Amino acid sequence: MKKPVISIVTICFNSAATIEETILSVLGQNYPLLDYVIIDGGSTDGTIDIVERYKDKLGYFRSEPDEGISDAFNKGIKNSKGDIIAIINSDDILLPGVLDKVAEYYDEATDIYRGNVIIRNKETNFTGRDIPSMKFPLMPFFVNVDHQGTFVAAKAHKRWGYYDKKFRYMMDHDFLARCYQGGAIFKYMPVDVAEFRLGGVSVASIPQKRYDLEHIVLNNGGSRMLAKFCYFYFWSFDLVKRIVIKLFGLNFLKRLHYRKVD
Repeated sequence: MKKPVISIVTICFNSAATIEETILSVLGQNYPLLDYVIIDGGSTDGTIDIVERYKDKLGYFRSEPDEGISDAFNKGIKNSKGDIIAIINSDDILLPGVLDKVAEYYDEATDIYRGNVIIRNKETNFTGRDIPSMKFPLMPFFVNVDHQGTFVAAKAHKRWGYYDKKFRYMMDHDFLARCYQGGAIFKYMPVDVAEFRLGGVSVASIPQKRYDLEHIVLNNGGSRMLAKFCYFYFWSFDLVKRIVIKLFGLNFLKRLHYRKVD
C-alpha cells in the first residue's frame, strides 16, 4: 500500500519560547508526504516571526483571533490535506523518524491510530510512558487520552465531525468518545510518537472542567444523574491526588500512573 499523506496540525498563541523546537521536530521528520499546518491565535510575542522563517515548508498558515482551542483545532483540520491527521501543540515535540513508522500501520479501514506518548517534567526530572486507551466508555474513568499520539483519518472527521467548541479542556476526550461510541475502528501502534511536557499540577481545576466532564457523558447518551456522578467522582479523585502530592511529591504520583521509560 502506498504511503499516506500525513498532516500535522500545530496550534499556538504567544508561544515564542517553545514553538521553534516543535516546528523543527515536525519538519525534521523528512517524511516525503508531510502536510504541516500551523494555526496561530493572533500572537504578539514574536511567535509569528518564528513561524514566518519556515513558511515555505508549510502546507497552510493562518494567524487570527479564534474562539478557543477547539476552534483552532478545527481550523487546522479543515485546512489539512492528509489522509491522516495528528495534533502536536506548540510546547510538544514529535519524536525522530516517527512518521515513517506511523505510515507502516496505515490502512484504509482504520479510523483512529493510537501511539505512545512520552511524558516529561523538566521541573522534577520525571519521565514516563503513557500507553493510550483503546476504549472510551460512557463513564470516562481511567482513560488515557494522549492526543499527541493520535492520528485521525480524514474520513473519520467527515463521519463523526470535529471538536466541540463548547469544550475548553477535554475536547479531545469528547471527540474520541464520540468516535468510539459511534463504532470507529481503532488501531494501536506500539510506537513512541511524541513528547508531552508537564509543568506541575494541572492549571485547570476539576470545578473548571465541570462542563466538560458532565457533557462527555451527556453527549454520548448518559443521564444527567450519571453526569453529576461523573463530576463528583473526578472531584473526589482529584482531592485524593492532591493529598498524595502533598505527602509524597508529584513524582511519586506520576510513577504510579505512567510506565517507566527504558
